[in-house]
Amino acid sequence: MADPVDGPPPARKPADVFTARLVSGATFPAPADLPLLVAAEHAGLNPPSSCRNGTCRTCIAQLTQGQVRYRIQWPGLSAEEKAEGYILPCVAYPVGDVVLRLGVTF
Repeated sequence: MADPVDGPPPARKPADVFTARLVSGATFPAPADLPLLVAAEHAGLNPPSSCRNGTCRTCIAQLTQGQVRYRIQWPGLSAEEKAEGYILPCVAYPVGDVVLRLGVTF
């Protein structure tokens, strides 16, 4: 059994914070540990959303530059949509700076 250590817990390492830019020109901070949808909302934007788990597609957006990673492996997008740069910001985390079009409609 390890001996307890006195003092405060170690500080949490801050997440990398990238820049998300909308094709309209607006920018907002995009922390690596927050979904892009939440980061946009924290910046005062009101992108469309509903389920927040990658199934309803209400938040669908188009990533025109940059990369994201998904919290889940089965986001509700077809292979063709993924190839065209569509993402689900509710479960997409930035890997670096990104440029996207929110509120895409079909």
